[in-house]
Amino acid sequence: MTRVRRKFPEDFLWGGAIAASQAEGAYDEGGKGLSTSDLVPFRPMEHSNDNMKIEVNSEQIETYLKNNSMEYFPKRKGIDFYHRYKEDIALFAEMGFKVLRFSIAWSRIFPNGDEEEPNEAGLEFYDRVFDELEKYSIEPFVTMTHYEMPINLVQKYNGFESREAIYDYLKFAKVIFERYKGRVKYWVPFNELNMMLTSPYTCGGVVSDRSKYKGNDYKIKYQATHHQFIASALATKLCREIMPEAKIGCMIARLETYAATSKPEDQLQALLEDQLNLFYPEVLINGKYPNYIWRYFEEKGVEIEMDTEDEKILRENTADFIAFSYYMTYIATSDVLPKEQVSGNLVGTLKNPYLELSDWDWPIDPIGLRITLNKLYDRFKVPLFIAENGLGAYDKVENGKVHDPYRIDYLRRHIAEMKKAILDGVEIIGYTTWGCIDLISCGTSQMSKRYGFIYVDQDDEGNGTLERIRKDSFYWYKNVIKSNGEDI
Repeated sequence: MTRVRRKFPEDFLWGGAIAASQAEGAYDEGGKGLSTSDLVPFRPMEHSNDNMKIEVNSEQIETYLKNNSMEYFPKRKGIDFYHRYKEDIALFAEMGFKVLRFSIAWSRIFPNGDEEEPNEAGLEFYDRVFDELEKYSIEPFVTMTHYEMPINLVQKYNGFESREAIYDYLKFAKVIFERYKGRVKYWVPFNELNMMLTSPYTCGGVVSDRSKYKGNDYKIKYQATHHQFIASALATKLCREIMPEAKIGCMIARLETYAATSKPEDQLQALLEDQLNLFYPEVLINGKYPNYIWRYFEEKGVEIEMDTEDEKILRENTADFIAFSYYMTYIATSDVLPKEQVSGNLVGTLKNPYLELSDWDWPIDPIGLRITLNKLYDRFKVPLFIAENGLGAYDKVENGKVHDPYRIDYLRRHIAEMKKAILDGVEIIGYTTWGCIDLISCGTSQMSKRYGFIYVDQDDEGNGTLERIRKDSFYWYKNVIKSNGEDI
């Protein structure tokens, strides 16, 4: 009697992922307020190669808010999903999507983040999006907030550095849970929680030069992380009270790390970096801070300020599943001397001589996906959801068509390794490719860094017709879904 699963489950959720801040646009319509993403300007490629960290300081925020800048803010325009959602969802349905992962813009529901009552026009917009998804039997997977905190909360108390942000977030959570009860099965409170360490403004609305903890960068980031942990746990509690049939998970950017050599010091460094990455699901799945983090905090001079109930809140409200983004693998070394580096998902790394690079110098490592799926499942024993995976590349329109064999090759190889992980016994709920339609890049705010199966006619300066064009990969992915991953 075999116990080995040789195929993708019949109810496997194939689909794609977008984010409100990168797709919707309409930043000043329907009562929406400004978010952190609306204040991230475009940077030409030669100025945006610092591992794509997004840093905005207090002076820049004031300048941007007063409109005293000639800079272009691409995320304010997005790809106009706000007006074209019906067209786009119809295209997703044509591919056969079983699921669409998208986010709800916090500042579309609470424009300033701290109002007593929500913005009805914002809620009605998402009503219409859900209607359209239901029309095509596409399951919504909702990221409650994806890198777009209301800018007023940054100005008011430096985002999630303050515990006050938890209460504003929970008010937002309660409203959307009650409004969309019965329409959404899968929820994630925050996108890529661990990016607080690399880009605190992006992840938590934290501006370093405004912090009361100035002088200890680790303290700033980990205190804000703690507040997001509590917000996640309390949102999980709320979700189960309002809609017990739903599933609510946690999400990280998975930074699968190899040691540079077999030298024990390099192996130890790889272990430490892996622990720091998995610290986030350790807290939200296991319900407590792992032992190894206390030594790390001591070494970095970090003392987390907790309320008396915090440990109980974390222990009693653990997540149902782990969602994660996977684009590449990383290299750890104990060597303090600089070596050749390449770019990555808000985090750079040493160059791996065994891997090819994308147009943006991200290492391409399909086998690393199988490794990380096995590691996560072995360690946490909860279902996994690959919430982001994809290839950012330059695409060209030739005679009205887009030929992207490089993207098909990238995704084919990753799906093949995902299937092997299922054969290994890993439980995977679904797979949503990142940027299933071209959208604004998170890190560089470029349009020319394209991930989608659908080409959007817009350039880095915002020029273009916004026409949607099916790429070759559109038809390939349609067949993948139709065959439930058997024909790749």
